[in-house]
Amino acid sequence: MSVAIDHGYLPAGKYIINHDIMNCTAEGVAGNFLYSGRALGLSEPWDIIQLHPKLKPLWSDIKAHYNRIGLTHSENVIWDLNLRQLGKHIGHSPSVFYFGPNECKYWGDHEWLQTVEFINSKNNFMKLAQELGVDVPQTECFENVVEISMRNIDDFVYPCYLKAAISVSGVGIYRCEDRYELLEAMGHFDDETPVQVQEEIKTSTFLNMQYRVIGDQVVRLAASEQILDGFAHQGNRVPASHEPWKAIDNMAYWLVEHGMKGIFAFDVAVVQTDRGLRFPVIECNPRFNGASYPTMIAQKFDIPEWSAISLSVKYRNLADIDIQDVEFDMKTGEGAILVNWGTVLEGKLMIMLAGSREYQDALALELKARLC
Repeated sequence: MSVAIDHGYLPAGKYIINHDIMNCTAEGVAGNFLYSGRALGLSEPWDIIQLHPKLKPLWSDIKAHYNRIGLTHSENVIWDLNLRQLGKHIGHSPSVFYFGPNECKYWGDHEWLQTVEFINSKNNFMKLAQELGVDVPQTECFENVVEISMRNIDDFVYPCYLKAAISVSGVGIYRCEDRYELLEAMGHFDDETPVQVQEEIKTSTFLNMQYRVIGDQVVRLAASEQILDGFAHQGNRVPASHEPWKAIDNMAYWLVEHGMKGIFAFDVAVVQTDRGLRFPVIECNPRFNGASYPTMIAQKFDIPEWSAISLSVKYRNLADIDIQDVEFDMKTGEGAILVNWGTVLEGKLMIMLAGSREYQDALALELKARLC
């Protein structure tokens, strides 16, 4: 069986888990209302987990899959995502995807909320990075989009990115080849929207660096490398080609000192320069992210090499997904694990591939042939 690990902010304990993302998502993310299911793999038998009621018909199949591969998980399910449950279960602390105002209403940790809201602004992130000496891309921040003057526009180095200070899932981010595209992109925002203009980082290698808060201590959780198809994010892979923890440790310490809890992460670029490698930090995600779920499963099984990929599949029910002959085997340390399984209802799955890089590539081809 898998080994129990902590996924929250206490050294050990029981959790009421609600990883619904609807308070922190963008329109157009297929099946976003079904994402609560991916937290099942990080749960333990003594936890309580809240799942969307539409996932109930899939329960017997995902339970059978996890039981076959030896992945421990909660069977104490509340088929309801109402956040009121966070404060109703004595002895259970909350584990949430994102600790925002709605979550704070039922678990009143205002220090945690203030820190999340502060660093969730890309403009605040840039200012803090400069104060702490963290390497970041060249960026100019504006309190609202109309502050950008024609002189600014002429002085920017192109191509550049125009970004909303607060955005999720890449929404509100525009790549601008020249001043004309920048002017066009500015027209997509309301006048009062805080924005930033950022240099384009010339690289094809980006890292996801995750930290976990346990008690009042912060620990390095995992560094993964983003799998890209052009500019499109397809998944993550461990081990990463680089693990530049020292580039961001100071900011991680600052966040915890100011009340951050749970899991949080940084996006970091790997840039080759004449003076050697540079690791500019792009942003902080003060929450769980897509890489967190396979990361926690990997730690439960002590899997050293893995990748997680998202597939568009032709099926709409787990009962039709036949992967028993290639699913994870603890004896070999290889195979497939369903992570974001509820989205099969919308024709989408996130699958973790455990094993060597060569095995992962072969398994990915096999799964695409079967499922897509």
